Amino acid sequence: MLERRAERPPHSKALTIYPRTLEQFAMRGIAGRWTGEGTPVPSSHFAILTSRLDFSFLDTRFPYTLFLPQRRTEELLASHLTELDVPVLRDHAVTGLRPDAHGVELDVATPAGTASMRAAYVVGCDGGNSVVRTAAGIDWVGEPARWTSILGDTEMAAPPPGRALTLTRPGGSIYMVALGDGRWRLATVDHETLGDPVGKPVTFADLRATALRLAGTDFGMRETAGTWLSRVGDETRQAAAYRAGRVFLAGDAAHIHFPAGGQGLNLGLQDATNLGWKLAAAVRGWAPGGLLDSYHAERFQVGLDVIDDSQAQCALFANPTPAGTALRDRFNTLLGAHESLRRDLALRLSGLAIGYDAAEPGSGGAVGCRVPDLELRGAPAASLYGLLPPARFVLLLLSSAGSSRPSPDLLAGYRDRLDVVTAELADERPDWADARALLIRPDGHLAWVRRCGEPEALPPLATWLGAPCT
Repeated sequence: MLERRAERPPHSKALTIYPRTLEQFAMRGIAGRWTGEGTPVPSSHFAILTSRLDFSFLDTRFPYTLFLPQRRTEELLASHLTELDVPVLRDHAVTGLRPDAHGVELDVATPAGTASMRAAYVVGCDGGNSVVRTAAGIDWVGEPARWTSILGDTEMAAPPPGRALTLTRPGGSIYMVALGDGRWRLATVDHETLGDPVGKPVTFADLRATALRLAGTDFGMRETAGTWLSRVGDETRQAAAYRAGRVFLAGDAAHIHFPAGGQGLNLGLQDATNLGWKLAAAVRGWAPGGLLDSYHAERFQVGLDVIDDSQAQCALFANPTPAGTALRDRFNTLLGAHESLRRDLALRLSGLAIGYDAAEPGSGGAVGCRVPDLELRGAPAASLYGLLPPARFVLLLLSSAGSSRPSPDLLAGYRDRLDVVTAELADERPDWADARALLIRPDGHLAWVRRCGEPEALPPLATWLGAPCT
């Protein structure tokens, strides 16, 4: 891993971690590191409206929004890399690259001067101004910023009660969440300052004036050495392709949008989870044809959906006209009156609705859908995600009376990439009760299912796991 910064930035832009991201941490056996430190809030918001989205109904072990500064998330991920013996080279900036049929040559600026490195594949996670994306010749499609807002972290002597506050006023909106130790994050959309350019410096007085305009109080905010201020615009862009030969893009290098709902960090981590096991399969020599292409096929639409969601929220809270105020008020009323709408938005925001292939949002049991952390009896782990830390496929055979196992000879060639587990469901799951065999991808999505009443059949191992070892 090459990191262009010599040191980790002291402040954090991102803060929000949603249930699906926590589930993917759980699949690697590390979710407790986040839940042990973060602040859980059992709801979220759409467009900073006061009719909040309750997460308590979600079918997950993490039915909440978790707040933890991005810097700490980076530190926890870095610790995990150290445990995996992955070298991280700081102060190493990629300045150019040249792909060929067999790999990629990289030009890297290092503390010792310019160096050349070669890799089988390259993943650019280098932000909206991605050098990797530009060098790979991938188009960056979208629109420049048209308006801006202010974010800030500061201490408060008179904060609001609870751990979060949502305010919507004719002049704009403000969202606040407690960071701990008397510090709060403020995300503001002030209609008086929408026209300020992205590059205009932000002062503490600007943040205080916005709070006074929108909330009628500055909550006793105090400027300290730990105060952080930032101006963010609504620039929206997406890479035309997430892959160009042996070069891939993930995170902000693949998509940027206004941080409505705090979805960016989650989207990037979920990109990485989708791509990681596919690249591992290619590096280890068993990836079937088309597996690497499936990264763009699966994640491009997910990124586009988040961009559309962000733009829809912006249309509600960043329109200073009387028509914009009327639209925001009407939608907030509708949101408060219709639980089904709140549930649909909560499901989508949480990331639990993401499905690939034929799966519709929230469709349990369809190929491509997310498989929940099913509780198991008779398995090496108490639940499904406990089987996934090795990042291998799992063939889960489910039956109260047991299920016939495929021939050991058939499975012998896949022992390096497949675990076969026979177990029973330990709790009532009507949506999964008729499943008899599941082939589960390393990222927790369903690759194949055999249901009760269907003839005995083997999973399409060659389709997903390539040719067996000989």
